[in-house]
Amino acid sequence: MIQDKVKTTGELQIVLRDAEGNIKEQRTVPNLVVTIGKTVIASRLTGASTVVMSHMAIGTNAVAPVAANTTLGLEVAASRVALATAGGVAASNQVTYTATFAAGVGTGAITEAGVFNAASAGSMLCRTVFGVVNKDAGDSLSIVWVVTIN
Repeated sequence: MIQDKVKTTGELQIVLRDAEGNIKEQRTVPNLVVTIGKTVIASRLTGASTVVMSHMAIGTNAVAPVAANTTLGLEVAASRVALATAGGVAASNQVTYTATFAAGVGTGAITEAGVFNAASAGSMLCRTVFGVVNKDAGDSLSIVWVVTIN
């Protein structure tokens, strides 16, 4: 009997740099591809009009992600940034999303992140929480997020 179970997983690299570009902190964390994110993936396979992923957001809520999430727990106001490449970069069975939160954007005690298909509202593909990353006003925060379909 043929058994093929498709699973979506993800992992992101977070790099916090000071005003001079020195790495202050770096970590790798797993994420959850949420239910609506899986629906977006399926709709793209059928050629439906669902918009591709285009933005990343950060927030300050540390409540664990669940499949039913549609937003971050507490998105930092005006922190959503455009992805370096709208729709991400696909290679083999992975899509990579990259975003940088420049100095002055999304400052504070950051504990969550998500990938979205709009500059505000929109559908969320995935969400993660992590230990506090203290982003000062002069710091930049880069996130490279890899979603794998295996």
